Amino acid sequence: MDILEAIYTRQSIGKICPDAVPQALIEKVLAAAAQAPNHYKVRPWQFIVLQGDARRRLGNVFAQILRENHPELDENAYQKEARKPLRAPVIISVAVRLPATPREDLIENIAAASAATQNILLAAHALGLAAKWRTGTPARAPRVKAFLGLDADQPLIAFVYLGYPAKQPLPVSRPSFEDRTTWLS
Repeated sequence: MDILEAIYTRQSIGKICPDAVPQALIEKVLAAAAQAPNHYKVRPWQFIVLQGDARRRLGNVFAQILRENHPELDENAYQKEARKPLRAPVIISVAVRLPATPREDLIENIAAASAATQNILLAAHALGLAAKWRTGTPARAPRVKAFLGLDADQPLIAFVYLGYPAKQPLPVSRPSFEDRTTWLS
């Protein structure tokens, strides 16, 4: 698949089979992610790959946070929250390393990690995998960050759910660039 085809046909796929993804494919996706542009070659991304029981443990953290923030909910809501990381056999969490030198800028590091995340999505698509970029409240929770081995002030910008598509997705149609473009001469 060429790059333009990948860009135009890639889409978020939430229905993912539980089948394991071979380590070699995950590594190809991560290698593609690491090709993202970044200022001063600081490689400001940090990938945490969750598989197997680590997904269940992450789900338990999600449920604990929901229970603490919303004790009025019924048990089904907490169980549903705990099952979220089980929607795919692999989750690649993408965090941003904080600037380590005065010339680094946090927004540039976030942009580079976002570009790396896009590379994950494109590589997954080119390899026949399904992927969906998710965040939400858990991505900002200090307890989730601690579970992942991150500092509380480190931005966590993505949980990429990765696996094989449960069904063939329908063709995607997105708006073009015209209404978001200004031309200056």
